[in-house]
Amino acid sequence: MIVVANQKGGVGKTTSTVNLAASLALQGLHVLVVDLDPQGNASTALRVDHHGDVPNVDDVMVDGAPLESVVVRAPDLDGLWCAPASIELAGAEISLVPMVARETRLSKALQAYLPAHESTWGRRLDVVLIDCPPSLGLLTVNAFVAGSEVLIPVQCEYYALEGLGQLLANLELIRAHLNPDLHVSHLLLTMADARTRLSSEVIAQVREHFGDRVLPTAIPRSVRVSEAPSYQQTVLTYDPGSAGARAYLAAAREMILWTEYGSYTQTNKT
Repeated sequence: MIVVANQKGGVGKTTSTVNLAASLALQGLHVLVVDLDPQGNASTALRVDHHGDVPNVDDVMVDGAPLESVVVRAPDLDGLWCAPASIELAGAEISLVPMVARETRLSKALQAYLPAHESTWGRRLDVVLIDCPPSLGLLTVNAFVAGSEVLIPVQCEYYALEGLGQLLANLELIRAHLNPDLHVSHLLLTMADARTRLSSEVIAQVREHFGDRVLPTAIPRSVRVSEAPSYQQTVLTYDPGSAGARAYLAAAREMILWTEYGSYTQTNKT
């Protein structure tokens, strides 16, 4: 289970969540996106309804509904499911405060959902991607408790590392008190512009700090990537031949290789 998180807004967090999910599904994996952001942008990009009385993650987090009752198939790609958000999630931060075991509600819901998915669809769920709000509230804490890995999108612009130190410190607190298995698996460079010196300098700085945890592929700044959500699509279906789509596919393949071989190239298998 991969938590996509960065407390700094505007870094391509939700965009990366849905496009990596679509890319992984195109590799033949079964992928679930859990949209924990009250804005519901991940749900929108996957063309999953999250308005009105549609069952959503708020029902799971606050009312204890089974996750199975809110998960729906994303219509544009086989192998992709979404647990949609709702604007009601904005109030969940307050509603969760007095609850017992408030930090583990998502974790328990996901653990109960996994066998239900396998029973319904005939195979296990391969990847869960959790899209977090850009803040460290109870929703994000629930994601960190549920997840085993954290993927951090980093924008290739000035102050790229701003907030990363605090995020990493918060992750250490989660590890110490709630989820000792949580770790940062990958950083994904986003909005890279090969034409600018600044972008190259930021990429070099991030790679120097984080080494092989940084995925080799950087996602380029792309109009097509930016346009796709307004058409309720990922860039993989909106313009599959675009540079942005190819980059997300490459990044997804790198994630798979790292999981299987501990390397970004299959030839290094031991």
